[in-house]
Amino acid sequence: METTYNADQKRTIKRNQRDLRRYNRKKAFQRDKYLWLLVLPGIIWYAIFAYAPMYGLVIAFKDFSPFKGIWGSPWVGIKWFKDFFSSHYFWRLIRNTLLINVYGLLWGFPAPIIFALLLNELQHEGFKKFSQTVSYLPHFISTVVIVGIVMDFLSPSTGLINRMIRALGGETIHFMIEPGWFRTIYIASGIWQGIGWNSIIYLAAISGIDQELYEAATVDGASRLRKMWHITIPGILPTVVILLILNLGSLLSVGYEKIILMYNPRTYETADVISTYVYRRGIGDAEYSFATAVGLFQNIINFIMIATFNQISKKVSEISLW
Repeated sequence: METTYNADQKRTIKRNQRDLRRYNRKKAFQRDKYLWLLVLPGIIWYAIFAYAPMYGLVIAFKDFSPFKGIWGSPWVGIKWFKDFFSSHYFWRLIRNTLLINVYGLLWGFPAPIIFALLLNELQHEGFKKFSQTVSYLPHFISTVVIVGIVMDFLSPSTGLINRMIRALGGETIHFMIEPGWFRTIYIASGIWQGIGWNSIIYLAAISGIDQELYEAATVDGASRLRKMWHITIPGILPTVVILLILNLGSLLSVGYEKIILMYNPRTYETADVISTYVYRRGIGDAEYSFATAVGLFQNIINFIMIATFNQISKKVSEISLW
């Protein structure tokens, strides 16, 4: 039989429930106060350096002048967005940004997974640790040095690659000024630099798999390949899916540092991406409002992408970020 309450009783019940929730929160805070103390520096850092500067997004809707300040600059609405969308280079920038990211996902994303699986199969501990250490080293080399190494290897006259090509009877290839080679060089050098470092998280996931599963598979006569396929890969699948969602959520973002060091006007056709174009106009030409508008556009698209792929993953595999 359903109980009915008058208005005063309903208000009393709601007030009691609210007081109970407040009491539980206070009790939980007192219980975890030292954990909150540990988290506090991170919260302060994000508040100061990540959230506080967001008020500057209003620059995207103003004709910003450093002399007038953010609030003193005139309001121009969506002028800079229209300027970007109507730019002669808009579709080239979108195409290059997407292609570099898509190719990076196709070739660069599986590479550390495969490397981690192969490392896990090594039986000699000494050689395994040596391989891990050697693979980590390129990550700690600066981007400037990495690009310098790439240019030395691909030099038309003294580069190792062109020497090998000439030794085999081929002709010298000017890799760094050929638009068709830019994406291959960019992605291949990125894989070499990051494959070892990016494999760490997969190795950590592999180490968390219950060893009794491998022992049971051994008793059943499963080969090492079968163990990898039926135990290791399913065991790291949640980690793979989470990282894939994060990568898919940044399909419209490419860092400009390495590309600026590698490209030149002859390779703009395939190398020029949104971030480098914004760097030239926003920093080089001091169009700060334009740079902010394009950055805001990128972040909105990336947020939509990560939310979309997260929902798809949740429905398909029940694995998601939230």
